Amino acid sequence: MKPNLELIMGNNNGIIQNISTSAPGPNGELPLTSDMLLNWPSGDLFGLSQNVGMGWDTKKLTGKQMLILGTQGGIKDEDSKPIALGYHTGHWEISNLMKAAALEVSELGNIPFAGFVSDPCDGRSQGTKGMFDSLPYRNDAAMVYRRLIRSLPQREAVIGVATCDKGLPAMMMAVASMGDLPGVVVPGGVTLPPDNGEDAGKIQTIGARYANGELSLREAAELGCRACATPGGGCQFLGTAASAQVVSESLGMSIVHSALAPSGQPVWEEMARQSVRAVTIAASNGVTMKNIITDAAIRNAMVVHAAFGGSTNLLLHIPAIAHAAGCRIPDVSDWVEVNRKVPRLVSALPNGPIDHPTVRVFLAGGVPEVMLHLREMGLLDESVMTINGETLKDVLDWWEQSERRQLMRKQLWEKDGVDPDDVIMPPEKAKAYGMTSTITFPMGNIAPEGAVVKSTSIDPAMLDENGVYRHKGNVKVFTSEKLAIQAIKTGGIVAGDIMALIGCGPSGTGMEETYQLTSALKHLSFGKYVTLITDARFSGVSTGACIGHVGPEALAGGPISKLRDGDTVEVIIDCNELNASVHFVGEGDREFTPDEGAEILKVRTMHPQLAPNPDLPDDTRLWAALQAVSGGTWKGSIYDTDRIVEVLRKGLESEAKSTANN
Repeated sequence: MKPNLELIMGNNNGIIQNISTSAPGPNGELPLTSDMLLNWPSGDLFGLSQNVGMGWDTKKLTGKQMLILGTQGGIKDEDSKPIALGYHTGHWEISNLMKAAALEVSELGNIPFAGFVSDPCDGRSQGTKGMFDSLPYRNDAAMVYRRLIRSLPQREAVIGVATCDKGLPAMMMAVASMGDLPGVVVPGGVTLPPDNGEDAGKIQTIGARYANGELSLREAAELGCRACATPGGGCQFLGTAASAQVVSESLGMSIVHSALAPSGQPVWEEMARQSVRAVTIAASNGVTMKNIITDAAIRNAMVVHAAFGGSTNLLLHIPAIAHAAGCRIPDVSDWVEVNRKVPRLVSALPNGPIDHPTVRVFLAGGVPEVMLHLREMGLLDESVMTINGETLKDVLDWWEQSERRQLMRKQLWEKDGVDPDDVIMPPEKAKAYGMTSTITFPMGNIAPEGAVVKSTSIDPAMLDENGVYRHKGNVKVFTSEKLAIQAIKTGGIVAGDIMALIGCGPSGTGMEETYQLTSALKHLSFGKYVTLITDARFSGVSTGACIGHVGPEALAGGPISKLRDGDTVEVIIDCNELNASVHFVGEGDREFTPDEGAEILKVRTMHPQLAPNPDLPDDTRLWAALQAVSGGTWKGSIYDTDRIVEVLRKGLESEAKSTANN
């Protein structure tokens, strides 16, 4: 057997004898002027040498520099077959959009630059240690994007191309923060559902359904193979990826009718070229991000999010975008007000009542179609500026009469036999279908700082005649998601149970996403009879009586940390009035009032098994500490630099005094 080095290094095949030690370099001359040599920094001058060194034509060096940033992952050959896989379909075809954008930049006489910061997949990391890095990744990526933008000193505009759960919010945060720079976000679109099969949300429950005898091994294998029917785009439901695309367009950061386009198709690729034209015009007219991302735009995005029935993860991302743009950060009272005023109008996966995939939402008219209904109700500020170069009023006026609108809606009827008004419903129709407002914010002695439930997704069969969900029963407490999913798979959870998953907030797991649990409860036959309460967060596709974001988190001393198996918990969620409570009201055979329960919890010790996950990365521990100092999850898990610096300063001063006294 050959030694390892022989196997590794192999036969040189003559390559060692053919190494060049110099080259002639590019032909031509740099378009330098005396003024440039006298006044430009050396970096700008050297940049020209770098440009021609990479092969750019010296005659085309005088255009505006336009930076294209994308989340591209994986490596494809010339026929688009995989050489190295990406983490997910959402970034697999991003390079196509970036290429189309770059060619359009060149066609307009400007110089495209491109940078890549790929992103992870929440679906791939469900139930694994990879989830510990999911939410913290967003802040890290936004920082890298901002550094890349600033590191191209002569950039005149930035074009961000992204699709999915963390890459797209990070991109929006970065672009929004560039106040004096024109910018546009190109959403990466959606994948198509299989002709015969399950969507990418339901397919994530094959393990739980097989374990409970509700799916055969062959069915799981066949359905799992078909779920991602096309190779690119975000998942086919209104989860975080789709909701973030919707929010980007409703903020005015993306061009009209761009969210949720089918990845890989001509209409999707053309969107990249349209976006370049929009941001080029914006640069010429001096329209920058500070003209687009305003307090009014943030509120419009919250309104549209509610009308779509969007992911609860946007409660973390919209405040972070607002902070990045220097706008007022919406608080819980703002979310409550918006969700009480705004009806849900979109009937789609995962909320129903008819589970249309997101491509149908696009064909039905997408964001501008929903906005037409919202403006009729007086719920939008139409004076805001958009990247389209027009105010929102002008954009909606155009959309209402556009040929694009008519052709899109016509295709939906002709190809799928679906009435567009059954996907994006007029308010009266939505009400007749029993569609309720999107989100409710429970409070109680278990969640004194609040919690979140996507109340519109609770099975209507579980509501009383007044639209109220009630569940009172004994709680089963779990200190890790692994233990909780094991209980679901092995019969440890049955109809009527209340589950409490604790220690999974920022300090415990990086505020992991627990879709492994919520998807199982949605798709198991007994799941709708189970309530879940946790300080973790949920996937955007989660449904049911699942209460998350409980504050304070368990490891910060929140009352949820003191629950024990067998305690009586009462959950009440009014899906019409959007009032809700979650209270500890019993111990053994004894029952008591919520106020009495709060006093008992005060003197209890924390659950004996409660602890941060031992595998929590140091990177995530640092993120958890910084976001906690900055206001925590209700402020969007941001980094408030001024606040962090002030706390560090006080800590150092206190440490210095302590050292001096000793």
